[in-house]
Amino acid sequence: MKTQGFLHGNCLLAAPIEFGYKAFFSERRKAMPTELHKPFPPYKPKGKEDYMNPRQLAHFRKMLEEMKRDLSQDIDRTVHTMQDEATIFADPNDRASQESDMSLELRNRDRERKLIKKIDETIARIDAGEYGYCDSCGIEIGLKRLEARPTATLCIDCKTLDELRERQVAK
Repeated sequence: MKTQGFLHGNCLLAAPIEFGYKAFFSERRKAMPTELHKPFPPYKPKGKEDYMNPRQLAHFRKMLEEMKRDLSQDIDRTVHTMQDEATIFADPNDRASQESDMSLELRNRDRERKLIKKIDETIARIDAGEYGYCDSCGIEIGLKRLEARPTATLCIDCKTLDELRERQVAK
């Protein structure tokens, strides 16, 4: 079977000639998820309710559990895909590309595994009644910040100071 090379970014990809360039990339795009994580509807406070009341805690718990479930499914899917696509290529360039792709996937999955650990810690904070309050100064983190980053443990001011200290140490 004759193959034809297609340049995709910095990678040269090979596909059967009868398969065609457009068909090759449209099939690849179909296999890739369009969104990493589906958006979760934001919490809408009703009137003057207390900060971190049971409704808010239930909302964030559900959000965190759904994120954890999605991440776990992604990790499982990657493991199965990597096992299915484990091919030994004769060409050293193809082998190097495959190893590079696998290395990138493993790095991403390791990052997701760490996020799952952080989600578990955050759920434990909800159970302990500590969720939503800054670890450093004890003030409210804020609903909008928690919607953007549900695993946040610092308020925006303490996080900004923390990042400034990190930059000064790095210099």
